[in-house]
Amino acid sequence: MELDDLDRKAAEAFPGHIVRKDLVRRFRGQFPVPTYVVEFMLGRYCASTVPEEIEEGLQMVQSQLSDRTVRAGEEELFKSKARDRGSVRIIDIITARLDSKTDSYLATLPSLRLNDVRISDKIVLDHERMLTGGFYAEIELGYDASIAQEKGGRPFEVLSLREIQLSTRDILDKIAAGRAQLTTREWKDLLLRSIGLEPASLSARSQDTTLLRMIPFVERNYNLIELGPRGTGKSHLFQQVSPYAHLVSGGKATVARMFVNMANGQRGLVCQYDVVCFDEVSGVSFDQKDGVNIMKGYMESGEFSRGRESIRAEGSIVMVGNFDVDVQHQQRVGHLFGPMPPEMRNDTAFMDRIHCYLPGWDVPKVSKELFTNRFGLVSDVLAECFSRLRSQSRVNVLQGRVHFGGALSGRDQNAVNKTVSGLLKLLYPDPTVAVPDDDLEWAVRLALEVRRRVKEQQKRIGSAEFRNTQFSYVIGLDGVEKFVSTPELQSEDSIGSDPLPSGQVWAISPGGQDESTGLFRIEVTESPGGGVRILNQSPPGPFRESARIAEQNLYARSRELVGERNPREHEFALQLRSFDAAKSGEQLGVGVLIGLCSALLGRPLKGGLVIAGGITLGGTIEPIHNPIDVVELAMEKGAAAVLVPVSSRRALIDLSDDVATKVQILFYADAPDALRKALHD
Repeated sequence: MELDDLDRKAAEAFPGHIVRKDLVRRFRGQFPVPTYVVEFMLGRYCASTVPEEIEEGLQMVQSQLSDRTVRAGEEELFKSKARDRGSVRIIDIITARLDSKTDSYLATLPSLRLNDVRISDKIVLDHERMLTGGFYAEIELGYDASIAQEKGGRPFEVLSLREIQLSTRDILDKIAAGRAQLTTREWKDLLLRSIGLEPASLSARSQDTTLLRMIPFVERNYNLIELGPRGTGKSHLFQQVSPYAHLVSGGKATVARMFVNMANGQRGLVCQYDVVCFDEVSGVSFDQKDGVNIMKGYMESGEFSRGRESIRAEGSIVMVGNFDVDVQHQQRVGHLFGPMPPEMRNDTAFMDRIHCYLPGWDVPKVSKELFTNRFGLVSDVLAECFSRLRSQSRVNVLQGRVHFGGALSGRDQNAVNKTVSGLLKLLYPDPTVAVPDDDLEWAVRLALEVRRRVKEQQKRIGSAEFRNTQFSYVIGLDGVEKFVSTPELQSEDSIGSDPLPSGQVWAISPGGQDESTGLFRIEVTESPGGGVRILNQSPPGPFRESARIAEQNLYARSRELVGERNPREHEFALQLRSFDAAKSGEQLGVGVLIGLCSALLGRPLKGGLVIAGGITLGGTIEPIHNPIDVVELAMEKGAAAVLVPVSSRRALIDLSDDVATKVQILFYADAPDALRKALHD
C-alpha cells in the first residue's frame, strides 16, 4: 500500500502509536475479543510503516492471540494446560464478586466458563472495574492440585493480570505535540481513520456527526441520544473502540447495576466507566419504579442519592436506537423521541437533560467502502487520551468571543457549552493552543443545532415554555446575529420559522396579466462603494424596475429608514431567486427596499415573515389587486406572518377562517412603518 501524505505525517508525529487499520479487520471474527484488544496487540508489535516489520509483528500477534484466546469448545483444553503446567496465560474479560460465605473475592472468566476462581484482595482493589462490568486483560491463571482434592475446593486462581492498556501517563502530552504538526483538516481525518473510517468516503455532514459521537468520551456527564436507521454503526464506537465505555444491551437495567448496590454499597456503571451506552433504547426499562427518576436526577447534576449518601459520578449517558420509519415520516406522525421507552417518550423534563440529539439519519449505512486501509492512532491510545481530556474544559474559549441569543434558557446554554467544549477538546487536545474563529464557529453551530433539535421536540409535545426555538449567536462584539436551524425541519422552497441572515427577505409578487402569484427570495449583501448591482444574468424587466425604485427611495428617505448611515457610501449586490412558476418579480419594491435596509443595518427580519407590496418613486405604496391569493400562498409556503399594505384590509375580510387563523396579517402604511414591523427584535 502506498503511503499518502497523512500517513507519512502521522508516522512522524506519533511514532509507535499508529497502526494500519486494515490489519485490525484481518483479525476480526477470528478471535472472540473486541477490536481494541486486537489493536492493543497490533500496537505493541506492528506500530511501524516498514512492511517487513509489520509482517513480522503480524505473525507475533497471530501467534499470541491463537495461544491465549479461548474459542468455543476449547475450554477444557486450556484448563488441562493449566493443570499440567501449573499455570496458563489467557486473554479474557474478567469480573469479580464478593463471596460473603468465605469472605473472599471470586473471579469469573466467561471464556473458560469458570465463575469461582480465587483472586487476591489486592488485585481486586487495584482493578475495581472488575466488580462492575469487568474488563479485558492478559491473565495468568494458576492451578493448585492440592486444593482440587479438598471438598468444595477451588483450584483455579488468578496469579496476576495486566489490563489491556498500551498507553503511558504522558500520552496526552505526546498526542498534543503530534497534533501541533497537523492542520485541523488533517487531524479531523486522522481521528476518523483512528476509529476505522475513511474520511474521503464520508460527506462533511457525516464527518461532523461522527465527531459528535466522540464527545461523551471527552466530556464528563454528557447526555447524548442518537436515533436513526438501522445499520449505521451507532453502537460500534461504544462497544469496540474504547475499554472506558460499557454497552448495556436492550432490556432490564437495574438501579443496583447502574448506580449503586444497596446491599453491599458497590458503585455502579456510571461510577466505573467514562461512557455508559444503552443499545436498542426502545426496549430499556428499569427494575424499580423510581429508576427513571434516579436517572433524570443523575443526568441533571451528576449525583444520585441512595439511602443517606449522595454519590457523585462522571459517566456520560448515551442512548442509541432505531427509527422504524424515515425522519420526515416520524415528524409527520409524532416527534423525534417517538422510539424511546414509554416512560421517557413524552417527558419534557427528561428531554431537557439531553445535551445533544445526534441526527443518526445523516450517518451512512456501514459498508466496506467506508472502512479505511490507512494508518490511524491505536484505539487504546486514543481512548486513554479521551479519558484524560475529561478533566479539562474549553468553555473559557467562548467567554468574550461568542454571545448567545435570548432564546437559550440556562439548560440550553449549559448543553451548548458542553458540546462546544467537547468538540474543541477533540480538535485541540492542548488547552494552551488558540482556537481560530472558523473552528469556534463550526463548533458553536453544531452545538446549537443538536440542542435545538431537543427543544423542537419539546415544542411539538405542546409545552408553551419551549415555544421559542430560534437559537442564535454572535461572534465578536461587532458580529452579525446568525440563526441556526435543524436541517430536517427546513425546506429550501418553504418559509422557515427562523430569521434569515440580514439582507435576505421572503417576498410575494401578486403577479400580473400573464402570471400568477409567486414566492421569491431577495438576497442583498453590502460592501464599501456605491450603487446597486443585480447579480442575476439578464434580470426580468419588472424586477429591475422594482430595484431601481427601491434604490431611489432608500437615498431619498435614508434618515427615516437607516438613521445616520449614508447608503450612497455602500455598494449593494442584489440577487433574486424564484420558487414558483412566476419569474418576472412584479411589484417587489417594498421587499427590495427592506432587504437593502436590513443589509445596511446588519439586522435580520423576523422569522417566518413574507412581504408583499410595490412602491412608487414618490414613496407611495401600491395597492395589491389580489391580496387573498397573496395571503393564501404565504400560508401554503409555511409563513407565520405576512406584511401587506393597509389598503388591502377591506379585501381581506373575505379571507377564509382557516387561513386567517394560521397566518398573522400585519398591515403597513408606508416604507418606514413596514421596516419597523419587519425587523427582528
